[in-house]
Amino acid sequence: MILPFLTFAGSHNKGRGVYTSEDIDKGTIIEISPVIVMSGLERKLIDQTLLHDYIFEWGPEKKQCCLALGYISLYNHSYRSNCEYIMDYDENLICIKTVRFILAGEELSINYNGDWDNEQPVWFEVK
Repeated sequence: MILPFLTFAGSHNKGRGVYTSEDIDKGTIIEISPVIVMSGLERKLIDQTLLHDYIFEWGPEKKQCCLALGYISLYNHSYRSNCEYIMDYDENLICIKTVRFILAGEELSINYNGDWDNEQPVWFEVK
């Protein structure tokens, strides 16, 4: 399920991103998408490819990874994200939910650390 007013387009210095053409209230579920779950061994292979930038750690112990379908892999990172993601390990789904009111035209973002307000450096910023 992807709300019909979501779209993707180019994002400044970030490739593509997800945008809204309508205002969205805080607490709105804007996307629920299935994931393809892969083993730790498959993760090692994926880490050698461009797909590494689009996967999520998966499972309670994070021993697996997944590739999310829908727009999930296109949400860009922000330490002050306007959305959060929720993983459902039983149903193999990721849900995107807004954490504040969002204006039409805004880019939607998630915090790659998992918690929408976590300011620890993410993997691609650690030197």
